[in-house]
Amino acid sequence: MAKKKVNKIVKLQFPAGGAKPGPALAGVGVNMPQFCNAFNDATKDRRGDIVPVVITAYEDKSFDFVLKTTPAANMLKKAAGISTASGDQKQTAGTITVDQLREIAEYKMPDLNANDVEAAMKIIAGTAKNMGIKINGYEG
Repeated sequence: MAKKKVNKIVKLQFPAGGAKPGPALAGVGVNMPQFCNAFNDATKDRRGDIVPVVITAYEDKSFDFVLKTTPAANMLKKAAGISTASGDQKQTAGTITVDQLREIAEYKMPDLNANDVEAAMKIIAGTAKNMGIKINGYEG
């Protein structure tokens, strides 16, 4: 069987179960309703989260997609119970616990460049610090 020729590879983000045909998909070159149905079916159990997706579009309008984990910033805001992060690292926007940090790090492990959970926790803690989110009891 001949290999399909890749037309485009695109990284996008949609709400879980909420992808709709529109401008974000228009330039990708895929059958939009077909992609939306496939994406929404694959993410229906993650409602309320933003889901990054990497779409590989082929010349024959077919496609493949890979779902990624929810962005760390979104997870940190949800854990801290805030809607927006601080624009200034010196201002505290919210706080989370070490257990919440570990939970987020474990979830994000497949998409992080980390060999273990401790290294992943340091990466997520750096994101939290940049957002003005303090981590109670964490010395990273």
